[in-house]
Amino acid sequence: MTENKPKRIKVLHLIKSLGRGGAEKLIPETALVHDQSKFEFHCLYFYYQKNNIVDELEASGIIVHLIPSSNLGLFFQVKKVRDFIQKNGFDILHAHLPWAGILARFVGKQIEIPIVYTEHNTWDRYNKVSYFGNRFTFKQQDIAIAVSNEVALSMQLNSFLDPYQRGGRLKIKVIQNGVNTNVFRRMASGRLETRSETSETLSEKHASTWFGTGEANRGSQEGMSGALTPSSDLSLKTQLGIPETAPVIGKVAVFRSQKRLWLWVEVALAILKECPETHFLLVGDGEWRDRILDQIRRSGMQEHFHWVGVQKQVIPYLSIMDIYLSSSEFEGLPIAMLEAMSCEVPVVATRAGGIGEVIQDGVQGYLTEVDEWKKLADYCILMIRDADSRMKMAKSARARVIEKFSMRRMVSELEEVYREVLKK
Repeated sequence: MTENKPKRIKVLHLIKSLGRGGAEKLIPETALVHDQSKFEFHCLYFYYQKNNIVDELEASGIIVHLIPSSNLGLFFQVKKVRDFIQKNGFDILHAHLPWAGILARFVGKQIEIPIVYTEHNTWDRYNKVSYFGNRFTFKQQDIAIAVSNEVALSMQLNSFLDPYQRGGRLKIKVIQNGVNTNVFRRMASGRLETRSETSETLSEKHASTWFGTGEANRGSQEGMSGALTPSSDLSLKTQLGIPETAPVIGKVAVFRSQKRLWLWVEVALAILKECPETHFLLVGDGEWRDRILDQIRRSGMQEHFHWVGVQKQVIPYLSIMDIYLSSSEFEGLPIAMLEAMSCEVPVVATRAGGIGEVIQDGVQGYLTEVDEWKKLADYCILMIRDADSRMKMAKSARARVIEKFSMRRMVSELEEVYREVLKK
């Protein structure tokens, strides 16, 4: 006789879209660490984007579903989502970000299902529709997870009713974001190559653009993307046209207003006045791309800037960075920064959101207040000129992530939440 396997807990992640933001990328990253003999993960999304991460979700064992909808159209998808949940017999509904959270709460009024909601940002940064929709429905879920203490405080201060009211349904729990430190390691070779430990390949072409002179750059001068073909014979720096001894300051981001990349470029230009050998690397894309690239062109220093677009495999790019620079106005707890730290990249950043909960000023890098962003240049110059100190900070950055912000710790706390809501 064959033993009956225990039923897996079926979790449905609900999110508006599957772009390459930090909230979206956490879904497959956590799934890879979860015990999938005990959990079965699905993801339902509504807004299709060309550069999405569906393939990454599927590769991590998540079954992906799409119900096409616009933002406001989500309010008309309650019945479809309810029927979908009932048909597939999900045990837990885990929503991410306000629009999906609001939808999940309306669904929860019609069927009995535990609702977990993860908040990735402080509420004052949402538009009025998102803010008030979130606020007036917020108590109608079981547990709200905050990715940082600042996000938790924001939820407590803005909730329409006291979330800690006796007999109330809602609880708030802080589960800080994590990163898989076994995967995110600095590549010593500095080459684009296959990483056997992750079973991932970098043999595909990487859409990229950079500035300067030469045949490879002509497309970028016309606003077109070139193609960077990985080569095991050339280092990534060589392929990008960066001198091997040049310090590299970089960032991985969705190009949107909260990142304040126009200030990032201003800081870079200030650094170049004192350290003209420095190069700057931007990984990502978004609505601010054309304005940022135009700003770089107008500066006349474009040969020092390298934009490589969206990259599925960011480890090679993190591995050539000497400093991770962030000029954000607000954040939850940025995954890309944690990944950089795991790859031994010290950080110079504004004290936005949960960044101040991660970086110990002067230990893993340096912090400035959000409105004192000009000081970022001074700290970067200091680190460039003091290689010994920078290397100590690099080692400390990885140690900090391993100790406090590992994916294993995050997933363990998530599984505890799932079991807790199922007991109710």
